[in-house]
Amino acid sequence: MNDIVNFNKARKAKVREADKAQAAANRVKFGRTKGQQAVTKAETEKVVRLLDGAKREKD
Repeated sequence: MNDIVNFNKARKAKVREADKAQAAANRVKFGRTKGQQAVTKAETEKVVRLLDGAKREKD
């Protein structure tokens, strides 16, 4: 004889596994460490300062 299966629990477990797989994909796609975020922010601020310093004044 086979074990009795609760379909609600099986369905929810399946959804949970799919959510975990989606979360793992999102971590790879969007996840960055704080160090990487800080470096990117510093680089963009440097570029903005450089561009602002090179602007001509309107007469």
